[in-house]
Amino acid sequence: MSMDLSNIRNFSIIAHIDHGKSTLADRMLEVTNTVEKRKMKEQFLDSMELERERGITIKMQPARMDYEMGGKKYILNLIDTPGHIDFSYEVSRALRAVEGSILLVDATQGVQAQTLTTLEMAKKIGMVIIPVLSKVDSPLARIDEVKKELSRLVDCDEDDIIEASGKTGEGVEEILKSIIEKIPSPKEILEETDSFRALVFDFKYSTHRGIIVYVRVLDGKVSKNENLIFKAIGEKFNSLEVGIFCPDEKPKEFLGAGEIGYIVTGIKKPGVASVGDTITLSRKPLESLSGYMTPEPVVWASIFPEDSDEFDLLKQSLDRLKLTDSSFSYEEEKSNSLGRGFRCGFLGMLHLEIITERLKREFDLDLVITHPSITYEVEYKNGKKETIYSPSLFPDDGTVARIIEPWANVNIITPSEYMGALMKTFFDHEAEIGDSKDFGNNRISIDILMPLRELMRNFFDEIKSLSSGFASLSYKMNDHRDSDVVRLDILVADEVITAFSRVVSRRRAQEEADKIVEKLYKILPRQMFVMKVQVKAMGRILASKKISAMKKDVTAHMYGGDITRKMKLREKQKKGKKKMKDRGKVNISQDIFLKMMKSE
Repeated sequence: MSMDLSNIRNFSIIAHIDHGKSTLADRMLEVTNTVEKRKMKEQFLDSMELERERGITIKMQPARMDYEMGGKKYILNLIDTPGHIDFSYEVSRALRAVEGSILLVDATQGVQAQTLTTLEMAKKIGMVIIPVLSKVDSPLARIDEVKKELSRLVDCDEDDIIEASGKTGEGVEEILKSIIEKIPSPKEILEETDSFRALVFDFKYSTHRGIIVYVRVLDGKVSKNENLIFKAIGEKFNSLEVGIFCPDEKPKEFLGAGEIGYIVTGIKKPGVASVGDTITLSRKPLESLSGYMTPEPVVWASIFPEDSDEFDLLKQSLDRLKLTDSSFSYEEEKSNSLGRGFRCGFLGMLHLEIITERLKREFDLDLVITHPSITYEVEYKNGKKETIYSPSLFPDDGTVARIIEPWANVNIITPSEYMGALMKTFFDHEAEIGDSKDFGNNRISIDILMPLRELMRNFFDEIKSLSSGFASLSYKMNDHRDSDVVRLDILVADEVITAFSRVVSRRRAQEEADKIVEKLYKILPRQMFVMKVQVKAMGRILASKKISAMKKDVTAHMYGGDITRKMKLREKQKKGKKKMKDRGKVNISQDIFLKMMKSE
């Protein structure tokens, strides 16, 4: 064994976005002298530049801290989990790697919906919860109110809730002491000393060392040069190095049961490592830890390079990203208007945004991204069944017998005065109202069921806007139901622009068609010929508008002269424009695509 297991404490921080999680982690690193003050920077554990910029944690970055209490030395292993809905599976697996969690709630905002979802996961696996109130130094802090909320939620006394501030460092020592006193030390499950088993809770990619997996050792121990196997896909590899996080990687002779550390695999191909998988010895494999799953994409979008010559670079970039994020998928596709690109699947809208932002930033790519869509199950009149995840492949209305779409279970916590305005939005988005309960402090928690496509249709933004930013939202996939939707085809100069195609509710088809035509009318540049913009669905044109031709005075160079000469030139121009209109092909620039993809 590496050391006495009673000295180890493994914990995570459960918090909503912007509740001070990363700042609290910074203070912990300082108090335990894990990071020298001169090397300290804000949001130290948020390793991506993108995370520091957005102030959200995307990738889980672990840290091992040494702390002395009562003359005894302890090892505290922190896993800083993502706080966004899209990454809830990563959070659920990270929770399996620890014995306890700090439940961090912003004293200025109170408990948020996503925090409830993660707390439920933690309670299900019997985890010890330490409630902490953050940002208590803020003049906007509602300490007494939020303490009441939190004590009801965790079922504890208000005196048990620690008041803390990541900014001033208040309460940090008390939190560290609570971790040691309340969170149990890890225990080996099988107590087999000659074998090894570990849970993968994250991984990253290194150009020189391949995939580096972040693990919690469950049983036995692992050293350098061991023959190991990923249980999910059966891939074997040799451990090139094992070590711990200080928070930078520090090699170690071996990792023992209860410890959190990393294993360098040397593997340089995508799709091998995945969060939640089990690693064990290939010569004496142990059972996988239960609950492993492959997260299914819920949002799809096509990504094309603006410059068709950069297709290979885009493919290499996606391959590279797949090495660090196994939860998104992609396959090659071809579009008449945009050329070769990829149809990509994501865990949600933020996940899509992060991947596309990383492609642009890390690989310097200019991209065209199509309108996001979801997966539909289609049953045809001839009995055939098909899964459709691209609007351009969605079948014509007349051939379909039945369409099935995913629904989501949504929980919203909002101040009660906004309920009236929110109710209208719920109905606009085809929601079914479920249970509601008083959440204290004039707040209401309400459950609704709604189609996933409606959840994606600016629902988050509308809820935030109508509640002045005070409402919070969390969702999980529910079931599949029959759907009444149609495909909208957008035609410019009589040519279908497949990248603009979208699937909408039949009852909103006309409204959407009018909006699209109006928007294109405003943003499309005029041509030398009259250009038609149309939206077609259900075998007919729903909306149409003509963009008038640019006028060019072909007689401007003639001063005076014969009127018949001028008439001949104008007639020639007219014929030329008709020919251009008949043959006319409009090149849609990337700028137009970007404007169209933005929320209407």
